[in-house]
Amino acid sequence: MIKKIIFFLLLLPSCLYGQINTDRVMTIAQNALYFEDYVLSIQYFNQVISAKPYLYEPYFFRGLAKIYLDDFQGAEADCDLAIARNPFVVGAYQIRGLARIRQNKYDEAIQDYQKALEYDPENIALWHNMILCHIQKEDYETAHVDLGKLLTISPKYTRGYLMRGEVALKQKDTIQAMQNFDKAIEIDKYDPDAWASRAIALLQQKQYSDAEKDFDRAIHLSTKNSSNYINRALARFHQNNLRGAMSDYDLALEIEPNNFIGHYNRGLLRAQVGDDNRAIEDFDFVLKIEPDNMMALFNRGLLKAQTGDYHGAISDYSQVLNEYPNFLGGYHYRAEARKKVGDRRGAELDEYQILKAQLDRQNNQMAQNTTSAASSDDLEEADGDKTRKKSDKNVRNYRKIVIADNNGLEQKYTSDYRGRVQDKNVSIKQEPMYVLTYYEKFLEVKNIVHYHKFIDELNHKNIFPQRLRITNQEAPLTSQQIEFHFALIDKHTADIVEDSKSAVKRFARALDFYLVQDFTSALEDLTQAILQDDTFFPAYFMRSLVKYKQLEYLRAEENAATAMAFARDEKITVSALDYEIVRTDLNHVIELAPDFVYAYYNRGNILTMLKDYRAAIVDYDKAIELNNDFGEAYFNRGLTHIFLGNNKKGISDLSKAGELGIFSAYNIIKRFTDLSE
Repeated sequence: MIKKIIFFLLLLPSCLYGQINTDRVMTIAQNALYFEDYVLSIQYFNQVISAKPYLYEPYFFRGLAKIYLDDFQGAEADCDLAIARNPFVVGAYQIRGLARIRQNKYDEAIQDYQKALEYDPENIALWHNMILCHIQKEDYETAHVDLGKLLTISPKYTRGYLMRGEVALKQKDTIQAMQNFDKAIEIDKYDPDAWASRAIALLQQKQYSDAEKDFDRAIHLSTKNSSNYINRALARFHQNNLRGAMSDYDLALEIEPNNFIGHYNRGLLRAQVGDDNRAIEDFDFVLKIEPDNMMALFNRGLLKAQTGDYHGAISDYSQVLNEYPNFLGGYHYRAEARKKVGDRRGAELDEYQILKAQLDRQNNQMAQNTTSAASSDDLEEADGDKTRKKSDKNVRNYRKIVIADNNGLEQKYTSDYRGRVQDKNVSIKQEPMYVLTYYEKFLEVKNIVHYHKFIDELNHKNIFPQRLRITNQEAPLTSQQIEFHFALIDKHTADIVEDSKSAVKRFARALDFYLVQDFTSALEDLTQAILQDDTFFPAYFMRSLVKYKQLEYLRAEENAATAMAFARDEKITVSALDYEIVRTDLNHVIELAPDFVYAYYNRGNILTMLKDYRAAIVDYDKAIELNNDFGEAYFNRGLTHIFLGNNKKGISDLSKAGELGIFSAYNIIKRFTDLSE
């Protein structure tokens, strides 16, 4: 639907823009948006906004790009700015409504759609989304009334009948639901969603054979929807067609390899047909996604015991019992595994837990919600149903097939920078420290030249062999570059012999040592440079950076030694006091060059690492005050706010960071948005 909106909006005339350069940038930005280069498009919209901040269009389209990146808070803010500049644009209310829906702000979204319908009362998309809001609010009566209005405007609108069928199902009116689904199929028998919707209704009525036939039609019309395979597998499972169900899970996982339900259910079915080793692989995958999934862990334990890995089974059972100490089935199976490895004492303790529970039950001393005694019933499911919702955490349901809490499906993209970049799996960590160096990685999306007047003056004096850069994206040296800098060390050494009082020459050699990873020699030269000229702030800055990297290396070495139980002649300890040296040098930089924004940023990183989060935020605030487009400062401040529990502020900063080209921000926004939901 949003794709259609974009296509319409891209037809808007561009004659409103005055200057040809702005016209061209805006056109490129809109092309990038249409072809799903969302991050790149945002960069171009930023340029238009910088040149002509009074236009509503770049804010609106930037908000649309953010919708695709799941930055719903940022999209809403951009639509606010667009509406403030032109309150008569229907699309702005429409996109803001979408952003609000994804933040569960259904009442506010409804207000947006009602306002937009004042200007465009026959807009099908507006009616559609407003009705979805009513459904989400469980206001089925209003949804039913609005669906009547929508279908009066557009009596051939298939989606309207599908929604009305869904509303009827919510109201337990299966007859009305089936009539609406039948009508949708009558209107458009080539719509796979119509067949799938009726199939789901048939599943709910336990008409599994008919449901399978409808899923067959839906899959025939659209082979790339993994949900249809997952649901058809469920219909086949209920007809005891386990091989057919497993085949469907295989097909679903080809389309969506990380599908949780596909792996979990396939693991259960593989276990039922005796394919134990491959079932273990499925549960390994599930546990990789959800390490605390106790039902998957217990199933893996059963399979490990089945394949003779009793120690592995005991480990899995024990983790489950630590989480669910009243789960008597777990004690039963662990006792059996302990007997297999000769742990009689452990097995007796487990059997004692079962016996005690039996006695408690007989004496009516067991609490109402605890698990019953270890009879045959105790090892079965909590009820007779063969399925459970994914959100069900009752460990006794470990044998049940999982069904989704909802049938939503997201489209996945594989490119790091193109399309839905928030789906790239990135680790949550700070943007790195800034450094002075000659080499910088080229970034496809964000390739900013960082500037400071003093550094620029040094470059114009041709003191250094190459242009000195300010960056936090250092490029690794090639073998030729390494040889070049080793040769420069010799040259700079000869220069220092001739002029031992030159701070700049010491600094230049320190950079060479740093680039060839000789941190100790670099620190010595930087200290000498400071002794020769205590106002030369780049030396303090680089000394802080080199010392920080040295400490990080030592800490990593210490952690590795501890983890692998290495015996060391000399104990390495890195304390917070060591990092105070780094902080002190950054303090000197700020005293000497209070406008050198990168010192505040680096000090903020150090304070965050020392868990002094509030002080770190003060430094990030100052960095942003000095440079309002400092994306890395927004990013790190956003993470720091999240560490403090201020998720709303954190997401706002991450949104700004993403807007400024730090694509990983969108992945983190998505995670915390999903978490809050």
